[in-house]
Amino acid sequence: MNYFLTGGTGFIGRFFIENLLQRQGTIHVLVRESSQHKLEELKARFPLAAERIVAVTGDITRPGLGLCAADLERLQGSIDHFFHFAAIYDMAASEASQNAANISGTLHAVNAAAQLGAGCFHHVSSIAVSGLYRGTFREDMFEEAENLDHPYFRTKHESEKVVRQQCRIPYRIYRPGAVVGHSRTGEIDKIDGPYYSFKTIQRIRNVMPKWMPLVGVESGVNNIVPVDYVVNAIDYLAHLEGQDGGCFHIVDTEHHSTGQMMNIFAEAAHAPKFSVRFDPKIFNFMPATLVDLLAKLPPVKRLKAAVFERIGMPESASILTKYATKYDSRHTRRLLEGSGITPPRLASYAPRIWDYWERNLDPDLFVDRTLEGQVKDRVVLITGGSAGIGKAAAIRLAGAGARVVITARTQEKLDETCAEIATQGGQAFSYVCDGADLESVDRVMQQIEAEHGGVDILINNAGRSIRRSVALAYDRFHDFERTMQLNYFGALRMILRVLPGMDKRRRGHIVNVSSIGVLGHPPRFSAYIASKSALEAFSRCAAAEYSDRNIHFTNINMPLVRTEMIAPTKIYEYAPVMEVQEAVDLIVEAIIHRKARVATGMGVFMSAMGALFPKVAEIVNNATFRMFPDSEAAKGLPAGSAPPEVTSEQVAMAQLMKGVHF
Repeated sequence: MNYFLTGGTGFIGRFFIENLLQRQGTIHVLVRESSQHKLEELKARFPLAAERIVAVTGDITRPGLGLCAADLERLQGSIDHFFHFAAIYDMAASEASQNAANISGTLHAVNAAAQLGAGCFHHVSSIAVSGLYRGTFREDMFEEAENLDHPYFRTKHESEKVVRQQCRIPYRIYRPGAVVGHSRTGEIDKIDGPYYSFKTIQRIRNVMPKWMPLVGVESGVNNIVPVDYVVNAIDYLAHLEGQDGGCFHIVDTEHHSTGQMMNIFAEAAHAPKFSVRFDPKIFNFMPATLVDLLAKLPPVKRLKAAVFERIGMPESASILTKYATKYDSRHTRRLLEGSGITPPRLASYAPRIWDYWERNLDPDLFVDRTLEGQVKDRVVLITGGSAGIGKAAAIRLAGAGARVVITARTQEKLDETCAEIATQGGQAFSYVCDGADLESVDRVMQQIEAEHGGVDILINNAGRSIRRSVALAYDRFHDFERTMQLNYFGALRMILRVLPGMDKRRRGHIVNVSSIGVLGHPPRFSAYIASKSALEAFSRCAAAEYSDRNIHFTNINMPLVRTEMIAPTKIYEYAPVMEVQEAVDLIVEAIIHRKARVATGMGVFMSAMGALFPKVAEIVNNATFRMFPDSEAAKGLPAGSAPPEVTSEQVAMAQLMKGVHF
């Protein structure tokens, strides 16, 4: 037998050709001139039978499929089966493209099959022809379809109508369910249908333990089938005698609600399940006119768009949540009896579907997660860039290709940092600036903007820390003023100067080197933590305002780091603290992933303790307060020549709370 296929290089078509290669005959595959490489890739899958796959140049959007006279003459009367797979199976596609491919493409295929004198025209349709029919849709039903307003449903229905009304040769129609990857390998080539839920499941899995019960939605009905079942069933039915004019539902015998489907894939992903699921119909008490009015409000529309973008699902596909159709396939199952072709249970192959997606199609796999990809040729401004964390960060970022701009109060130290970066082949520019002097900030920022054209990434690293208990600060109000001046007002001034340019370019990143103390509120650091908390609060508010401008804000809750800042506190010499390069790793993480917050495990633990057990956290902090003394400097006394002696209890507490201020 000889075969002709449209869509043979597509997802279902490729697997179907593999089936046909088990039979005798030549397989003619329609390909566009620009898609010849796809056919070569297809042949490479089957090297031992590649000569049986023959390219026929054409295009489904052209009358007669655009077949040339030579091909028409060569193939005339020799095609036993004409399979029409080519179509758009994408709910997010434009209406014009769906009309062209699904309706006009089918008409052109029907006419070409008749012109070639093909023995039978096999139309691969879809269960979408039913529209949003409420109830059970049988294989002998067609005109009964309802709610075909969506282009995807309408064009699928109209294309099948073309076959029923205009095909002049025998035909057969196949309606697969929502087709997913191969049940044995998981292979698929795009994200669609059930796959839209995978990113949400993955994100939940990454932040919650598997035993955590979740609340979800119970809506819609899903009928899912693996591609191997679809092609096996079509292949068998197409070669069965006496079935011309038939319509076959290639569906699963089980229908799954959205909640059930997500739980099956959650199990495959080792993610928490949605133990409690509610039906959105509980909101039906609201008048439809009120719901429509709310849906049209600009803030609601923006919120919906943001939610769909976050979960990676086109908004147009949300109509699937209203799907309530079930599909009867008794006639098809009867014909398949004895063939060994049955739809496998979704739960039996879901792990392979999930695994293939996570290894090959997860959108995050195609995001550049390298530091170089984020900073190369970008202007990165680092305050306090002449020493400690700032200097180390400048060296790391310059090495990744960033145009590093550093500020500090001492020109000599700035020059040393720039020279070190230059010897390693990086670019660095320095400006003397006192972050506590707002006029100095304005002057330097004006110069930076003029010479570098704006800042892409701002790292607010410069800061001042004061370790002094409140009882020793009754008459030292200036402690709070000068700490706030640099840590909050100076950093804020920087942010306000770079934001206009970021807003204009529609991209930017503000990274604040904050403190682990903001999460744990340690004693003796009230001035320091208050200033960092203010900066974090501003950033969270600003992040909401600039979220749709592609401008990100990240607060790094940095633990104690072995730098000059903590040197005056001699007791820290015995404490386990983070090294500078580890601190830079947190900055790199912030730049690459652009999270709202970057914190160590201890920081996350302290935050959770403070939220769940605030009194316990207060008692623990009080215990550390009484255990560790104020420094001589905090008491206004001259510093001792030797480090203070430490007790075993202090060492044990410092080890237990690594990186925490005390």
